[in-house]
Amino acid sequence: MEFASPADRSPIPQAEAPRDCPLCPRLVAFRRECRDEFPDWWNAPVPAFGDPKAWLAIVGLAPGKHGANRTGRPFTGDFAGDLLYGTLLKFGLAEGVYRADPADGLQLKGAIILNAVKCLPPANKPEPGEIATCRNYFEAALAALPTVRVLVALGQIAHVAAARALGLPPSSTKFGHGAENVAPDGRILLSSYHCSRYNQNTNRLNAQMFESVFERALTYRSSTSRP
Repeated sequence: MEFASPADRSPIPQAEAPRDCPLCPRLVAFRRECRDEFPDWWNAPVPAFGDPKAWLAIVGLAPGKHGANRTGRPFTGDFAGDLLYGTLLKFGLAEGVYRADPADGLQLKGAIILNAVKCLPPANKPEPGEIATCRNYFEAALAALPTVRVLVALGQIAHVAAARALGLPPSSTKFGHGAENVAPDGRILLSSYHCSRYNQNTNRLNAQMFESVFERALTYRSSTSRP
């Protein structure tokens, strides 16, 4: 079966990994296992999704096996996507109808979704070296998005990746739900518990808590500027 390259699907193609990115041996091996088991799935680095002129960047951890790794679009097809895309639609950051299918026609407005790690990791747990290796792609994505003024990091790994990319020492920007930090260039980093099934089912995160982070982000839409 022929698949598009990640760059072909991306609003920032210059920042995407190749479909057969060889940089992380453990992730490459797992990708091959998934391709053998599920040949009709995407099974490749997942590209960014959203508005190339976004003011808001949402930073996830990595593709979920039955979500983005299957569909090729961030947070599409798994439990976490229901809350994320529902929230974006509620606050006017998306238009259309989310049907957990990359062909559903959903579009983001002023927002873009990135991942700290572009490939599916075993047990949803990337290793530190894999996060560091993928940082080149993540930083290239931010460089290709000069109008982004606010970042919302979903989970601690995304928080640390975003902090590093913004020039914020992770040791001085502790992760917490609702945490807020200002980068040297004025960009804002907001952090949220990840919208995973586990966090929602254990009530660590509910819709009201999640929405409150995006409400805060919206207050910076016009007030934050970069030099």
